[in-house]
Amino acid sequence: MLDVRRMQVLRAVISSGSITAAARNLGYTPSAISQQLSTLEREAGVELLERVGRGVRPTPAGSLLSEHAETLSTQLAKAEAALTELKEGRTGRLAIRYFATAGASLVPLAVAALRRDFPGVRLDLKLVEPDDSMPEIESGEADVAMIVLPSSSPRIKGVEYIHLLDDPYRAILPKNHRLARKRVLDLAELAEDPWVGVDGLPGACRDILLDACGAAGFAPNHVVESEDYQTAQGFVAAGLGVALIPELGLGAPHPGVAIRKVRRPDPVRSIHAAVAAHAREHPAVRRFLGAIREGAGQASGNGRVGTKTG
Repeated sequence: MLDVRRMQVLRAVISSGSITAAARNLGYTPSAISQQLSTLEREAGVELLERVGRGVRPTPAGSLLSEHAETLSTQLAKAEAALTELKEGRTGRLAIRYFATAGASLVPLAVAALRRDFPGVRLDLKLVEPDDSMPEIESGEADVAMIVLPSSSPRIKGVEYIHLLDDPYRAILPKNHRLARKRVLDLAELAEDPWVGVDGLPGACRDILLDACGAAGFAPNHVVESEDYQTAQGFVAAGLGVALIPELGLGAPHPGVAIRKVRRPDPVRSIHAAVAAHAREHPAVRRFLGAIREGAGQASGNGRVGTKTG
């Protein structure tokens, strides 16, 4: 197999016109250059140079290899530049997984920041349930995922967990509810009410809600289930029951509901980024997470509780 570096030495000798001149230009001894050429001729199985006076000139085979050495040098330079771009996070593919409420309120601004600062990075964005992205992170198929991570959840070895924000649950009441005049509710005060279910599937979000109600001494009586938070607000506004919805899931609050803080206990979703081992130091990942934190700070600074919602 021909060695690219020796082909570059051959090209230098042909361009210089002599082994001595090439050695001087390359910073080698003439004997080292001669040794490289001898080895290359053995690899090629043909003579590459012939002596002319005090200099050398290429044989047809030498000219051929010299031309290819120039092409290979150009391609190698391009490959090295592309590798540098990839190592510095300016190119490549970034696979991001997120759940619906995070996608609506936090992910768009973070993606815009990535497009601006890392335009050469291709984004693979996928909406998944909060509990469904970890297999892709563990296998390395995805680079970063936004997840709901209770403190009791087991951690996967090699995955980095980065806290992004705490998303408190709020009580959603019909406007004419008996407790709508209160600014803060004890969760136990809703024990006898009918409830609108908002997290029908087993998972971290449902566990947070049920655990909070259990700590307040009751199990919620779900009379209707909703698959999304906006529809749940509509059910509440229609007087079908009350609900607990995380603040990020409120979106545009329904005009027919009152949104109130709850306490004793005050349920909270802890939202983390799960980062695959191979992506820990990726600059684009760090920029994405930084933008998520910036968006989370803006969201927490624009709280809706107890203002225009009754």
